[in-house]
Order: sequence, then structure tokens, then C-alpha cells
Amino acid sequence: MNTIFHFFDEIRWIDAGVSVGILLLFLLFRKLFTSYLFSLLRRRLNTNGGILKWAEAFEKPLRNLFVLIGVYLAIRYFVPAEWGWMWGLNRVSRSIGIFLVGWGIYNMTASSSALLEGISRRIGIDESSMLIPFLSKLLRFVVIVLMVTAIGAEWGFSINGLVAGMGLGSLAVALAAKETLGNMLAGVVIILEKPFSKGDWIMTPSIEGVVEDITFRSSKIRTFADSVVTVPNATLADQPITNWSRMGKRRITFTLGVALDTDRKALERAVTRIDQALRTDEKIDPAMIMVRFTDFQESSLGILLYFFTKSTVWAEHLAVRQEMNFMILQILEEEGVRLAYPSRRLYVEEAASPLHQRYSAE
Repeated sequence: MNTIFHFFDEIRWIDAGVSVGILLLFLLFRKLFTSYLFSLLRRRLNTNGGILKWAEAFEKPLRNLFVLIGVYLAIRYFVPAEWGWMWGLNRVSRSIGIFLVGWGIYNMTASSSALLEGISRRIGIDESSMLIPFLSKLLRFVVIVLMVTAIGAEWGFSINGLVAGMGLGSLAVALAAKETLGNMLAGVVIILEKPFSKGDWIMTPSIEGVVEDITFRSSKIRTFADSVVTVPNATLADQPITNWSRMGKRRITFTLGVALDTDRKALERAVTRIDQALRTDEKIDPAMIMVRFTDFQESSLGILLYFFTKSTVWAEHLAVRQEMNFMILQILEEEGVRLAYPSRRLYVEEAASPLHQRYSAE
């Protein structure tokens, strides 16, 4: 008990009160300080809001830094300079300061931050791209490593061994995961060049379907059999990719076979009417329409049809194609033109003797 009373007798109550007052002052004015600082920035940077958005990432770290300064000043005022543990207070304060600065930079590297949004706009990356989230995670990892390293150096830990170990570890990982790294590099190429995006219908020599997801290692494609195929990005990057979703219009082409004995005038009228019907239909793109009698085939006369629908949506394209087929059938029926079908003709030639007959077939 005597020791406790002796301790309280030695306390400088006036200095303690002043220290508590300093701490309370900084606690009370931390929000006012940050509000005034950002208000000043808004007035000075009213023509450049991007810099202000960058600074907003440091709002909470600045408030805590203001409190840290108050705690440091309060302790320094109350604790005598001859006390030997002041070096520890300085180290703790610097370590917390490094942490707060790292916290602000960590916030600034978020995928929704002004910094990465600006990079996204300059490069022209859409919202479905995985590059910005990946870059955000990479930058945040680097920030954490640097922050831990700086705090460790503040407390006397040597970082040379850590750096050497990270270098050897990176080399070992690179050798062991060569294919994975190749897929990641191919994923970066796909994301930057953007040959396709989520929701696109693509076709390659090995796969055809709708892209559901794009990561840095692979892409998930849902086939028309409703199965999901995961394709390594390196495979996609090495193959030609046809992106059907980026068509401005969709082609229809086929050769229509009509009977060999079709009347020439009727065939000419049918070709002309089909051409006119396609050119006047609002669902057909008028830039390229070809309806021509082009072929003499073995069992038919060929009429080439080559045109495009304005809609690239598969269901709408099929509906227009069906409508055009019915229109063509109607015109052929009205002109008396029959469709060709596979057939054979048998010619019998009578010889001088009834026992000798020669048959030839076509």
C-alpha cells in the first residue's frame, strides 16, 4: 500500500491533466481537421476532381494519424525525457505511421478507386474485364509486402534474407508452374486485345459456345449442348477465334435446285420476283442481295441466293429465314416452278435382235 501511495504522490497531476487535454483535443478535432482539409482541397482542386478522389482514399488514415499525433504529444509531454523507454515509443509511433500510410495506399489501389478507373478509361477496358481486379489484387499484395518490410526494418529485422528467399522462391515457382504462367500470360493477352467478352458466341477449331467467364488461367464456355467447357487461355490464344456476336448482320446463302424441265420464262419470272421480294423486305439488309440462275446441275437447275438478315440474334435470324423460305415457295408455286429431287432416267435402245438390248442409265 505504501508503494501505491508513493507512486500517486510522485504523479505530476497538472502535467497529466495537460496530457489528457491534448489527447482529448486531438480526438475531438480529428473529424474537423479532415473535413477542413478536404474542403480546402475541393476549393483548390475544383477543376480536377480526380486528384480529390485519390486523396479521399487517405481520409480514414488521416483521422487516425491525427489521433496518433495527439497520443504521441500527450505521452511526450507527460513522460520525462530521461526515461529510457522513449526509444520504444518512437519506434511504435513510426511503425503505426507506416501502417497508416500503407492503409491509404491500399485503399487507393481498390478496383473501384479513381486510380484504377482512370487506367481502365485510358486503356479502354470494359466492366466485364478481369484485368482491373487482377491489377488491384497485385498492387495490394505489393503494398502489404512493402508495408510489412518497412515495419520490420524499423524494428531492426534484416530484409536481405527475405528478398533473397523471395527471389529463389519465385524462380522455383516459375519453373514448376510454367504452363500455369503461360495460361496467365495468354489471359492477359485475351483481356487486353478483347477478341471476345462475357456473353459472346465464339467458335474455334476445338470449341463453340457462349463465353460465361474469363479468368487469367482459363475461360468457361457453355456449349449448345448446355455443357460448360473450361478451356486454358493458352489454347484459345493459339487458335483462330470467330466471334459471331460481333456480326453487324447475318448471312443466308444456299443454292435452290429446280426441275430440269422448268420453263425458261417461268424461271426468269421467279428469279426476278424473289429478288424484288428480298429487296423490299425490311428485315433483310439491302447492301448485298444476290438472286441469280447460276448452275446447270445433273438433275436440277441451280438458283443462287445470297443475302443477310439485319438481326444477328440466332432465334430472330431463324424466324426471318423461315419467312423467306415460305415466300420463295409461294413464288415458285405461283409461277409453276417445281423443286428438283434426285432422279434417274433409264434409256432403252432396241437392237436388231430382240436378244440384244443395251441399257444405259444416267
